[in-house]
Amino acid sequence: MDEIETLSVKPTSRYDEGFRRRQALSPRLAVLIPCYNESVAIGRVVSDFRAALPRAEIYVFDNNSGDDTGAIARAAGAQVCTERLQGKGNVIRRAFADVEADIFVLVDGDGTYDATSAPEMVTLLLRDRLDMVTGTRVTEITAAYRRGHVLGNRMLTGMVGLIFGNRVSDMLSGYRVFSRRFVKSFPALSAGFETETEFTVHALELKMPIGELPTAYRDRQAGSVSKLNTFSDGFRILRTIMVLVKEERPLQFFFLSGLVLLLASLALTVPVFTEFMRTGLVLRLPTAVLATGLMLLSFLSFSCGLILDSVARGRKEMKRIAYLSIPASVF
Repeated sequence: MDEIETLSVKPTSRYDEGFRRRQALSPRLAVLIPCYNESVAIGRVVSDFRAALPRAEIYVFDNNSGDDTGAIARAAGAQVCTERLQGKGNVIRRAFADVEADIFVLVDGDGTYDATSAPEMVTLLLRDRLDMVTGTRVTEITAAYRRGHVLGNRMLTGMVGLIFGNRVSDMLSGYRVFSRRFVKSFPALSAGFETETEFTVHALELKMPIGELPTAYRDRQAGSVSKLNTFSDGFRILRTIMVLVKEERPLQFFFLSGLVLLLASLALTVPVFTEFMRTGLVLRLPTAVLATGLMLLSFLSFSCGLILDSVARGRKEMKRIAYLSIPASVF
């Protein structure tokens, strides 16, 4: 594989000999580029990745663009596909289902990611037999990576790391390299920008081997407009994290909610019980009923957590079996 053989990254692990054998083979590479109204940048993105990965097939998925994104991408040499369901998550679902390759490079079509990092990311994936390599964004350009976005990314990444495992430092990066195993076992349930959160949780929950590589991040070209809405998309990502916690870690989720209900019940019970011990009467009957109801709900929440934890374990086993049913890369 020409673009890999010229890299400066040298194999240093105990898999060196196997890595050199794999280098002699030619894995099929696919570059997937989701696009929505990126006519200003898409031509350069396609040409940059064609130069960085000359043997890769480049696919541009046009998501109902109202400009010449598709025509420009086609003229630059990319295969253009159309996805009518709006949203990046819908594009990812279609791309992962339709495209066949051994290694998948996913990058946004806005021209903010450095194509020259792609060969090194592919090499890292092959050398260490990883399932996902994330291009962590490095930049000193404030306009490219605004402080609000940096803070939000750190908070959301930290939240996911605290719950699912702290192995990812830039959860919302749109620049990744995947193995075939990852792509063909990924459920792709999200519709929008929260799909990056799904990538991370899917890899962490199945204990997949993953890696990161710092990559330059630059500002958009003049005339290119970001499709990310800081607050609405941030809220959707937060909601996705909560849903994934409920689905993947139901015992923790329902234990926490049950604990809140239990503490609320005890707080309401204290004055009722104190008054009963003093007078022998239950003078605050509505409060006593409410406290009893909250206590019952807390025990119900604990029970749901135990039951759903067994269900979640079964689902995780099935996802692991689906992952293992896909042959590992031999490259």
